[in-house]
Amino acid sequence: MNTKLVGATLIVAGTSIGAGMLALPIAVANIGFWPAIALMLLIWGLSGYTALLLTEANLATGRGLNFHRMMGESLGRGGQLLCSASFLALLYALTAAYLTGGASLVALKAKSLLAVELGGSSATLIFACTLGLVAAFGVRYVDLLTRGLFSLKMVALAILVVLLLPQVEMHNLAPALSDQGQGSLLMAALPLIFTSFGFHVCIPPLVDYLEGDVRSLRKVFLMGSALPLLCYTLWLLAVFGPLGQAQLASLAQGDSLANLVNAIATLTGSSSIATLVTLFADLALVTSFIGVTLSLFEYLAELRQGQGGRVGTWLITFVPPLVLALALPEGFIAVLGFAAVPLAVLIVFLPVAAVLKLRDSVDAPYRVAGGTPALILATLLGALIVLAQLM
Repeated sequence: MNTKLVGATLIVAGTSIGAGMLALPIAVANIGFWPAIALMLLIWGLSGYTALLLTEANLATGRGLNFHRMMGESLGRGGQLLCSASFLALLYALTAAYLTGGASLVALKAKSLLAVELGGSSATLIFACTLGLVAAFGVRYVDLLTRGLFSLKMVALAILVVLLLPQVEMHNLAPALSDQGQGSLLMAALPLIFTSFGFHVCIPPLVDYLEGDVRSLRKVFLMGSALPLLCYTLWLLAVFGPLGQAQLASLAQGDSLANLVNAIATLTGSSSIATLVTLFADLALVTSFIGVTLSLFEYLAELRQGQGGRVGTWLITFVPPLVLALALPEGFIAVLGFAAVPLAVLIVFLPVAAVLKLRDSVDAPYRVAGGTPALILATLLGALIVLAQLM
């Protein structure tokens, strides 16, 4: 067994599978199970194609160059600035979304374990000031922590799906009629599904790790992105099947994450399933939050070049998203959807522009199949995702 391939595949899968998975059933509730699966397949194809575009650009500019340097080599200073702005917007948006989701779960814990009613602001501050400190510990400690937590998360998900699947009722998977046009409903679901397949930030180090072997990289991207697709499909089946489309759509009112956890626990009437749902939600949020905030902290520390120390870096890491989370206490799904805009710039528009520029000026060692028509199609899909979020 090629341990490098296995490790790289798990990195791709682990980068994709995060707290956004919790929001998927509610985000796609209005379109139904089967249309959601079709959209996920479309986005999966787009994410795989753009991953290969980034691989082409990385090999042409210098194997293993990070996003910032890669865009600088291909698109100049303007490309670098757009890349940095998009990267910061993405990480700030994800951090704010995970703060609102984390606050929701903190409030649930306080009520169930301590019989204490916590307000949204208090729960958000508690979550930020406890788990937020983990980012300041550094990569080595966070890596060890997230490995263990991610493994627990996958075990909890597997057990939860096995317990919920027998309660699936096939008629709940059939899409219900809606007064709203199906096209607009599909558009509304696009941004969050797109965000759920965003593993591309790990591509430059993986290209270097696998020594630029394109065949190995293709396998890694295919298998690594197929694992989230499988997990998302099973999760949607396990939630849609027992609850049904109408009940899921109603959960979007108010604190959607807490509503979903409570609905599954109430429906099953099982304390063990209720505990597993809560554990999975906790682990999904914590692992995503730690990974994203560590990336944001380290990126800002690099930009600041040590000025202001780690305390100053911690403050500019957490204060902006904290302000947003306090302003939108029930904005978990909305803010996650907004993250699709900078993500589209980072993993669709910039790679397409970089490849177009490099193909005209560099004899690249690898070129993605599909030519100009495929680049145009990817750009149109990226524009559609951005339009869907801005509508």
